[in-house]
Amino acid sequence: MLKVYSYFNSICTQKVFITLTEKGIEYATQNVDLFRNEQFSPEYLKINPKGVVPALDHDGRVVIESTLICEYLDECFPARRLVPQDPFLRARMRLWSKAVDEQLFEATRELSFSAMFRERMRNMTPELREKRFRNVGDPRRTDRFKSTYEHGVQSPFVLHAIAAYERAFKYLEETLAERGGPWVLGKQATLADINLMPFAARLSYLGLLEAWTAGRPHINEWWARVQDWPSFKKGLRELISDAEMEEMRAHGPKVRDEVAARLAALTAA
Repeated sequence: MLKVYSYFNSICTQKVFITLTEKGIEYATQNVDLFRNEQFSPEYLKINPKGVVPALDHDGRVVIESTLICEYLDECFPARRLVPQDPFLRARMRLWSKAVDEQLFEATRELSFSAMFRERMRNMTPELREKRFRNVGDPRRTDRFKSTYEHGVQSPFVLHAIAAYERAFKYLEETLAERGGPWVLGKQATLADINLMPFAARLSYLGLLEAWTAGRPHINEWWARVQDWPSFKKGLRELISDAEMEEMRAHGPKVRDEVAARLAALTAA
């Protein structure tokens, strides 16, 4: 039996859900409420010492880190392979996994935080807010959280996020043009696509995606294809509650002009 420890709108968990859906694997979920600090409870830290979601329990064996979970699932359930068998294509796929893990994850967190989660933090009691900062556990992440909380889009960390997306989308446009699509590595969708999907989706639902995709036709074609892909619909879009979607659509436009202005200044430099 598979159980995924998740949070409703966690971009990393969404990668796992899409993978499970595409491979037709049944699973159960257990919610870990990040805004009630349940990820730092002693019980959950025994499951995932990093205090983040997702975590996968496969018959008592726990796997953490969403990228590793997706590859683990592909190896354990080989029907409908999502990792290329060709070593070169597999290496190309993992370049995108690294880009997501090393750049876009933090970038999306900063953009989401400045647009939406910052408001949630403001509505916390001072005691709960300080507990949230303390429990981050990594001084670098604490600095990022506090800077984005205090300065919003004007935080230098949000500028880093904007730059990270610009680098990634520039390369994605070039890659799709070079390989001729329709997917990142060619004719078949792979984990390269699945790893990117939640990050493009978050920007889209915040109303920010077009800042990067304007004038990039191959990415727009890819994103249109993603939205029509059954495993994306079932594994991500249909799992987002109306309340979560309304929150993203309400808060994202509040920072759209600031984000676009910082991106324009960055690309003009």
